[in-house]
Amino acid sequence: MPVSSFDITRVIRPNILRLEPYRCARDDFSEGVLLDANENSYGPAYKSNISCDNGQIHVEPQADRLQLHRYPDPKGYEVKQRILKLRPSVGSVDNVFLGVGSDEIIDLIVRITCQPGRDSILITPPTYGMYKVVASINDVGIVKVPLI
Repeated sequence: MPVSSFDITRVIRPNILRLEPYRCARDDFSEGVLLDANENSYGPAYKSNISCDNGQIHVEPQADRLQLHRYPDPKGYEVKQRILKLRPSVGSVDNVFLGVGSDEIIDLIVRITCQPGRDSILITPPTYGMYKVVASINDVGIVKVPLI
């Protein structure tokens, strides 16, 4: 029996597949202050690291080096590169997905794969409580299959 390959487009909601990717200013510019992204053109707001001398603002090199007044790369390329060094079997940064904790990732998966009011997710109690919360928030049913 031939092994079939997984087709991600068969599990993603059609309206999600039709979305145009969002382009942020970081996609088009790699330097300069992005005022449309509300970046602070004066540098980080550290009172101890900023001084003013005859109308000139001075930022200590350490504070400026950290770039705390800038948004990070939205695609996390540098972080993904470091992960790839730790796990070379992943193959490519395109195979690394980053999120702000598991709650966000669980919510994203449910939102892009489940039709509200129609679909359900399967959980195996006892399990992580966020599955139930995310299902409720997204109007997705729950099917429980106890592990014990």
